[in-house]
Formats: sequence, C-alpha cells, structure tokens
Amino acid sequence: MTVPVSSDVDIFDDQVLLDPYPTYAELRELAGVVHLPANDVYALTRYDVIRDALGDWEAFSSKTIGFNPMVNEALIGTSLASDPPAHTGLRAALSENLTPRALRGLRKTIEAKADALVADLVTQRSFEAIDALARVLPLEVVADLIGFTGPARDNMLRWGEAAMQVIGPLNQRTAESFPIAGELYGWCSTVTAADLTPGSVGRGIFDAEARGAIPPNTAGHIIHQYLGAGIDTTVAALGNVVALFAANPDQLDLVRDDPALVPAASNEVLRFWAPVHAWGRRATRDVEVDGVVIPAGSQVAILFGAGNRDPRHYADPDTFRVERNPVDHLSFGYGPHGCAGQGLARIETHAVIAALAKRISRIEVGPEERVPSNITRSISVLPVREVVPA
Repeated sequence: MTVPVSSDVDIFDDQVLLDPYPTYAELRELAGVVHLPANDVYALTRYDVIRDALGDWEAFSSKTIGFNPMVNEALIGTSLASDPPAHTGLRAALSENLTPRALRGLRKTIEAKADALVADLVTQRSFEAIDALARVLPLEVVADLIGFTGPARDNMLRWGEAAMQVIGPLNQRTAESFPIAGELYGWCSTVTAADLTPGSVGRGIFDAEARGAIPPNTAGHIIHQYLGAGIDTTVAALGNVVALFAANPDQLDLVRDDPALVPAASNEVLRFWAPVHAWGRRATRDVEVDGVVIPAGSQVAILFGAGNRDPRHYADPDTFRVERNPVDHLSFGYGPHGCAGQGLARIETHAVIAALAKRISRIEVGPEERVPSNITRSISVLPVREVVPA
C-alpha cells in the first residue's frame, strides 16, 4: 500500500465547474484515489472505486456529505446525512411515496403534462428550453406531489438551487446561497400538515410522524429533502436531454424509430452528463482503496461524472449513444443512499424524451450558457432557435 497521489487541481474552480470532463480524465488517469490539497479531500475518480465506496456506508459515512461544516451541521438528523440504523427509518419515510407502486398513478399524469408542454413549444418553433421546459415540469410535479402552496410554491426553484449550492466549500457561491437556503430551512422547521394540500405526500409524511413511524419533529426535514434534492438535479437532467438530442440528431432519430429506447436514452443522458458534480463522504477509519490508504477522518469527494466516463467500465465513454443503455450509471448513486427520488426523476425524464421523439424531428439550438455551480452541473440558458416537427 502507498500514499495517495496528489494533484493541485481545485475541483470547485470556476473553469472546472463549467467543463469538468478534461479534469475528470486527468485525475482518473492519475489514480482511482487522488488527494486534492486545494480542497482538502480525497477524490474518487474511477467507476469501480466510486461504486464500492457508495456501497460501504460503514467505511464511508454520509454524516458529512457537504464540503463545509455549516451545512453538515444543518443537515444533522436528515436521511441524507445519516447512517444506518438511524438512516433506515428516515429513508423509509422519505421513499414510501416514491416506490414504483406509489408512483404508478402519477406516470400518466406526468406523461400528459410533458407531452402537452412539448406540443405547445413545437407550435412556437423557438423558445428558451430551460425556463420553458426543464424548469416547468419538475416544479409542477414536485409542487403537486408534496402539496406546496402559496409562497412555498413560488420559492421552490430558488430554494432548491440554494440547497444544493451550499453543499459546496465555503466560497462566494456558498456564502451567497446560505441566506436563501436558510429560508427553506426555516420554512421546513415551521411547516405543519395544514400548510400542505390534503391527500398530498407531504401530508402523508406528517401522518407518519403522528403514528410514530419516524421520530418526532422530522417531517419537515424529510420535506426539505424532497425540495432540496428533487428539483435542481431534475432541471439539470431535462436541460441536458434537449441539448444532447440537439447535438446528436441521429440519436433522436433512433428513439423516434424505436420508442422502446426511451429508458435507455434516459440512462445515457444521465451517464454522459452527470447532474451532480461532487458529493461528500467521510472515512470512518483508515480505508484501503485501490492500493492506497485514505486516512481516518478524511473528507472524500465522489466524482460521479468521472466514474461515468471511465473507459475501464464503458467502451468509448465520450460518445453519446442511446443504444448503450448504461443501467448501472452512477448518477443516482448506489447503495443505502442511492437517490430516493430516482423513480420520479426517471418518469419525468422518460416523459420528456418520449414527447420530443414523438413531436420533433430536429432541434436547432444556439450556444448554451452555464453558470459555475458547486454541486449541480446544469445549463442555465439554452435558446432553441427552431424545431422541425416530426
């Protein structure tokens, strides 16, 4: 066993955040574990190393998923930042309404929403894809699911963005986002069942608290996670769908010719451009990984996008190919902390891909705009200059 190789890369540098893939390749070729003194983390860069770490909650604790102490303290008591056995009950309450069975009734509603939205945009011929599509659908879906009304519904997007931003290090982006994330935290600390729509999932979480299925005063924390983790990442994925099919019209043709490829296309979008840049873990003991030791107490950075492009696992990984169907991509995580909302995210992504393939033969876009973001990597502006109806 040897000491991990080091690199002077700063994974939260603006230019890295805008296009991390050259940096991912550089780090991945150095080693499966790379020490980054600029960030005081040990970065996991290769597919097998990342997947193994995600599955080993005893060696890699989720109690510090963030890259600053303030956010880690704020997340105490949530399923995101807990380990079994405490995590088990919290996770069960979070995912109870997100199982395939529970989501079955929502599928047709979401598919109809997506199809109507795309049909309307096709008649416009030109539009801004992020505001008009990528943000609209998940905001409506999550708002209706949880039962958000009034000011909470109006603030969902900015709250969701801030909740992800503050998971990063104590840089300017984090500092500017803490007050906004604090609004969400404050609202979730005071929300009651009566503030949410009758029959909603949010009401159901309060019911679970009332019958003792989850600890007292945790319903608000769980609702926080629906909003904090369920909006920004889905917006990123849907924006990526439009951009990737615009850049690869032959792949859109394949899906149109064979609608059974919709799930495979969704998996490839998520593999090719991971919505989450980096996520934290802490080594609970000296951990041997890929022949080197990560010292006990070290902060670990999991680079999902680096693992998703690892040529050791995926052939020709820098090519977007819907027939690949990478069902084992890392973008939803893996193990006990795999994304609880991935079923809902899949339904939304599948619905948009199916609607685009059904109604559009070509998408012509202008230059995309990105803004550096600590955790979620997404397109901020994507002008669609013209769509050619199918």
